[in-house]
Amino acid sequence: MRSGQVRLAIDCGSASTTGVVAWTDGSWSPLSFDGEPGLPSAVLVADDGSVVTGQQAWQAAVKQPQRFVPVPRRPADEQVSVAGREIALADLVAATLRRAADEARRLAGGEVEDVRLVVPAGWGPRRRTWLRHVAHRAGLPQPRLVEAPVAVASHLLAGGVPLPVGSVIVVCDLGGGAEVSVVRRSAVGFEILSTLADPDAGGDAIDAAMTAALSPVPVAAGTGEEVALTASVRTAKHALFAHAAVTVAVPSGPAVVVNDLVLTQAARPVLERAADLVRDAVDAAEVDPATVAGLWCAGGTAQMRLVAEVLATDTGLTPFLVQDPPLAAAQGAADAGARSPGQGPEVVVEPLPSVGRALAVAVSGFASLALVSHMLFTPVWNSAAMGKWATLNWGELAMASVFAMLACLGVGTVLGAALASRTDTGLPLSPGAQVATGILTASWLGVAVACMYAVVGSQYIGMELGPFLRWSVVPIVPIVVVAAVLAVIAIRGWRTPVGGWSRFLAFPVSSVVTATVGMLVRVCQVNGVTGVG
Repeated sequence: MRSGQVRLAIDCGSASTTGVVAWTDGSWSPLSFDGEPGLPSAVLVADDGSVVTGQQAWQAAVKQPQRFVPVPRRPADEQVSVAGREIALADLVAATLRRAADEARRLAGGEVEDVRLVVPAGWGPRRRTWLRHVAHRAGLPQPRLVEAPVAVASHLLAGGVPLPVGSVIVVCDLGGGAEVSVVRRSAVGFEILSTLADPDAGGDAIDAAMTAALSPVPVAAGTGEEVALTASVRTAKHALFAHAAVTVAVPSGPAVVVNDLVLTQAARPVLERAADLVRDAVDAAEVDPATVAGLWCAGGTAQMRLVAEVLATDTGLTPFLVQDPPLAAAQGAADAGARSPGQGPEVVVEPLPSVGRALAVAVSGFASLALVSHMLFTPVWNSAAMGKWATLNWGELAMASVFAMLACLGVGTVLGAALASRTDTGLPLSPGAQVATGILTASWLGVAVACMYAVVGSQYIGMELGPFLRWSVVPIVPIVVVAAVLAVIAIRGWRTPVGGWSRFLAFPVSSVVTATVGMLVRVCQVNGVTGVG
């Protein structure tokens, strides 16, 4: 039993669902459904409300077409009417994920805790949250979401394809539809520069075109005859990937022999739309096509021989077929973040800050407030014929400003590192850019707090603003400069400190407490350090 070491990755596509389980030794096994590595995503809602999945759904749909849902992965907030009953699509997709989870448990010999789900790159936070809810309904633990083009790129890298830092590739994912993404490798992983999708540029559109070509008379939509013919066409299409001709059973007439010419006539217009997506995605990424390292095709439909011909002719790029096209995204998602021995250089990921690290930030903040409050509430007032003036401990103000800056840097870095540790935030920034944004934002917030101390002190004591600004802002200038340099290092990805940026920029709590107590004790002993008249 190796369930504690297993990583489960599921690619729940619009047409079919695939998955793999992988161990840290580099071995992996595909999930098998009815003897096949892919599970049709279509479902059927039975009379008792149970959900039938996979091939059984297609078979039962011939007699109960009104209960058949061929594409349950639709907009996240949509419901579907099945035999007059409204059913949430999340429940239908959850049935497919539940079956994949059951197969993974069988292979692993127990529960699988590390679960990754492949998502289209174009999905935003709302749809990603919806998929998390679906996984929860399926009984899966909290999943990690991996974008499909990133998963495919990781699969290429793990397979030995040279992808140096800075190189750009195009990933064309051809399944039931088509999604094309331009991906660049950075020092910390892969960055999606652009992504475009078209549900009518993949296998479903090819199936519809072949169905129309083979049926002597139009088939009524939503009937058992349509379901039977579509199922026969789907089987024939995949068989033609490896054979010159196949026989297709037509419900309304005699069987028809279908050859590669019929498939080509049906598929060429659809694949030309996919080629348009490739050109548009490269243009949207503002990348010179001559610098693209490769056009890599994944997904079940990518196995069609015509794909390479159409893409090469219409895009000017050289297309390559990934190894195991239907499983490429699932394999890449299973390997991402859990490197196996001998799989190439390790990608450094920003660690998630601990709760203790986040709480320690508050110590500097409270120390800053204590020092500035003590300075303002305990001045030594002096009087003479010319008037009266206050003797202040400017060191308290300087130390309060420094601690305020440290607190802001701590908060900003913790939040930035927390975002960078997630791969499914939907933000268009790399992990390093997210950390750098946190550092720079925190720096300016610290400057704002120091200036606020100066203004409040000047108004409360009734003195000129200049001395307060000098003692509150000047001491933190070196910290701001260092923070800017560290932000550049983070965004460039030159190096990530051991333990992450949040740990690197965390000021020792003991030093903050010692300095604060020492300053307060000293002030109590001596009434003022520097006098201003």
